[in-house]
Amino acid sequence: MSFDSSTPSPETLDNSFWSVIREGLRGSGRDFTVGPIWVALVILGIPMILEMSMESLFAVVDIFFVAKLGADAIAIVGLTESVMALIYAVAFGLAISATATVARRTGEKDEEGAAKSAAHVIYLGVIVSVLISAIGIIFAPDILRALGAAPAVIEEGSRFMRIMIGGNAVVLFIFLLNAIFRGAGDAAIAMRVLVLSNGLNMILSPMFIFGVGFFPELGVTGAAVGTTIGRGCGVLFAAWHLFRPGGRIHVSRASWKLDPTLLWKLLRLSSTGVFQLLVATASWTALMPIMAGFGDVAIAGYVIALRVVMFALLPALGLSNAAATMVGQNLGADKPERSEAAVWTAAKFNAVLYFAVGVVFWLFSSQIIGIFTHEPEVLQYGTSALHIIAYGFTFYGLGMVLETAFNGAGDTWTPTYLNIFVFWLFEIPVAYLLAYYFELGPRGVFWAITIAFSLLAIASAVLFKHGKWKEKKV
Repeated sequence: MSFDSSTPSPETLDNSFWSVIREGLRGSGRDFTVGPIWVALVILGIPMILEMSMESLFAVVDIFFVAKLGADAIAIVGLTESVMALIYAVAFGLAISATATVARRTGEKDEEGAAKSAAHVIYLGVIVSVLISAIGIIFAPDILRALGAAPAVIEEGSRFMRIMIGGNAVVLFIFLLNAIFRGAGDAAIAMRVLVLSNGLNMILSPMFIFGVGFFPELGVTGAAVGTTIGRGCGVLFAAWHLFRPGGRIHVSRASWKLDPTLLWKLLRLSSTGVFQLLVATASWTALMPIMAGFGDVAIAGYVIALRVVMFALLPALGLSNAAATMVGQNLGADKPERSEAAVWTAAKFNAVLYFAVGVVFWLFSSQIIGIFTHEPEVLQYGTSALHIIAYGFTFYGLGMVLETAFNGAGDTWTPTYLNIFVFWLFEIPVAYLLAYYFELGPRGVFWAITIAFSLLAIASAVLFKHGKWKEKKV
C-alpha cells in the first residue's frame, strides 16, 4: 500500500457506527492521524480487543482442561507460567520497539523505514529466542526446584517446561509480528493471527491432554504440545502476510539489508522495554515462592484466579494497544495533542468498563472459580484471590492504557521506573509482611497485588499529565 495514493481521504469515508465496526473487522486503509479520534480507536481497538479476548479465552480454556488432572498439574502450569511470564516480558519488550518505530515511521509516511524497522526487530527476535531455548531445555528441573516445586511436580513439570521454553520462538514471534502489524495500523491481521493460533490451541490441547482419537495421551505435557503447535501455525500465517506485497506494511528483500545503526537503535529501545517488562513480570515470579509456603493447593487456587483475571484484563490491553498506535502515528505526524486526547479517551472508557467487571467478579467470585475446580481448598484460595483482586479493577483498566501509551511514544524508561518502585520496592515486601508477619496468609499476597496495581495507575496518570513523553524521539 502507498501512503500517498491508496489512503482514502477523510471526506469520502463512512463514519457511521456500524460501518466503522465492519471496517475494523475487515481491515482499514485509513490514515489514523486525521479524522475523529473515536473512529480511529474503534477501528484499531475492535480487532485488538477481539485478539486479546481470544488470547484470554485460551488461557481459561487451557486451565479448565488441565484442572481435570488435579492440583499437581495446575501447579506445573502455574510454576511454568511464572517463568513464561519472563519470556512474555521479553516478547512484549521487543514488541514495544516494533510498535513504536513502525507506528512513528507510518505517521511520517515513510513506508521503507517502517519495513526496515520491522526486519531489524525480527533479527533481534531470532537471536533472543535461540538463547532462551538453550537455557530452558538445559535447566528446566533446576528452575522448578528453585521455585519451590515438590519432587513429583519437578519430574513431570520438567517435560512441560522444556517444551514451553524450548519452543519460545513461537511466543516471541506471535508478539513481534503482531506488534509490527499494529504499529502499521493493520490490527485486523493481528486479530486473525491470534484467532487462528488460539483456535488451534483450544482444539489441540485437550486432544493431546486426554488422548482423544489418534492423538497420544500426554497428560499435562499435552497442553504444552498443543499450545506450541497452535502458536507455530499463527507465526507462519503472520509471516505470510508480512512478506507478501499489498498490505499496509510489506517487508521486501531490500528491507533485510543490515543497518547497524538502526539495529543498535532498536536494541537500545528493546532492551529498555524488555527490562521494563522483566521488572514487572519477575515480580509475579517472586510472589510464587511466597505462595508456595502455603502448599500446592494455595498455588493452584492462585493460578486459577490469575487466569480468570487475565481473561478479563487482556481485552483492556487491546484498547491500550490501539491507543499506543495512535500515540506513535500522531507523534510521527507532529500531532502530540491528538495523541494525548486518544489516550485519555481510551483510559476513561477502560476505567468505566472495568469498574463493572470488578463488581461482577466481587459478587460472583466463588461461582466463577467453581467452574474450574471442585476441590474445596483450591476453590477457597481461588475465590479469595479473585474477590480481593477485583477491588482494583477500575485502576487496572486505567493504568494499562497509560503505561502502554508511554511505550507507544518510545518512552520506555518512565514505566520502568514505575515498575521498579511499585512492584519491587512496594508490592513484594508488602506481600511478604501481610502474608507472614501479619499472618494474613495468601490473602496478604492478594491484597498486595490489588494495592500495588492501583498505586501504579495513579502514578502513571500523574506522570502522563506532565507530558514529557511528547518529546521522545524514536
